[in-house]
Amino acid sequence: MSVNPELLKIREEIDAIDQQIQKLINARADCAMRVAEVKQAEMATSGEAPVYYRPEREAQILARVMDRNEGPLPKEEVARIFREIMSGCLALERPLAVGYLGPIGTFTEAAALKHFGHAVDTRPLTTISEVFRDVDAGNLDYGVVPIENSTEGMVTHTLECFLDSPLVICGEVEMRIHQALMVKPGTDVSSVKTIFSHQQSLAQCRLWLDANCPDAERQTVSSNAEAARLVSESHPDDGFAAVAGERAAETYGLTLVAGSIEAGPVNTTRFLVIGKQTTEPSGRDKTSLIVSVKNEPGALYRLLEPFERHGIDMTRLESRPSHSGIWSYRFFIDFKGHVDDTPIQKFLDDIRAQSAELKILGSYPRAVL
Repeated sequence: MSVNPELLKIREEIDAIDQQIQKLINARADCAMRVAEVKQAEMATSGEAPVYYRPEREAQILARVMDRNEGPLPKEEVARIFREIMSGCLALERPLAVGYLGPIGTFTEAAALKHFGHAVDTRPLTTISEVFRDVDAGNLDYGVVPIENSTEGMVTHTLECFLDSPLVICGEVEMRIHQALMVKPGTDVSSVKTIFSHQQSLAQCRLWLDANCPDAERQTVSSNAEAARLVSESHPDDGFAAVAGERAAETYGLTLVAGSIEAGPVNTTRFLVIGKQTTEPSGRDKTSLIVSVKNEPGALYRLLEPFERHGIDMTRLESRPSHSGIWSYRFFIDFKGHVDDTPIQKFLDDIRAQSAELKILGSYPRAVL
């Protein structure tokens, strides 16, 4: 079969470019190995364990990749390619163990892979508190946990885990979330009796489920992937279904009944990366804190007034009941900036003066991808 000469020429050009790309990737990997050697030598001298993963450094690299991209590939796609190259290079320095809210197939697993790349050792855990405990105990380098959804708000369990944990936030991940209804192959869709999912997923899909499965019982489980697993182990005659992502359907061999059943055109969930190390400024950062005020007139106004006076952009304010007394509340606040920035330090001094309690959860790069 004859090949168009022009097409053959283009293919040869692609092959030559591929060779150049491969050579440069290996050169970058060699640099990563030399970085590891330098850090190990420093550890031998100082006795301090080296820090291999630098969230601020990776965020800066990805931001530059996106800024200088000239197409035709979209900047997000080019950044994802670099994300995987960086993941492989970091694994040459030191493979990372990253825990997430499991089982396999959750959106939290997808968020972990989006943030760290596929060269890390990802480990599914049963609960959010277990992720916190294993990172704190040193069994994991980092953990990834959900913190809020654009439709249904904050994940209360994650907020409460921060209260007694020494861990800090090292990064954040934002993901568009598409929910689907799925059943075991052979199940009569019209006879679905019970729908399993995480409470947030059920809430995100409430309107669709009300309209299409009004008589089915909705039962909450620890994660949407756990719902998919339960359905996969059921009999088709049980009438079980799950609300989860398409990845869960693939993982557990389920049949998709309907996709994109979530409410709202832009359903996004934000995840946090938790660890023990503080993060240096990246130039595009966010800070999270927990603060409580005295239960007295004007207390909340005095707490929020410094934001306006110092020109601080607050991106999240969430109140939760405090365990210290009836009708007493703690506030979870996110704002743009890093605690090492001089303007932020002056702002925090004013916040402390108005607070009964203040705990900084971490300063970290804002989500790039």
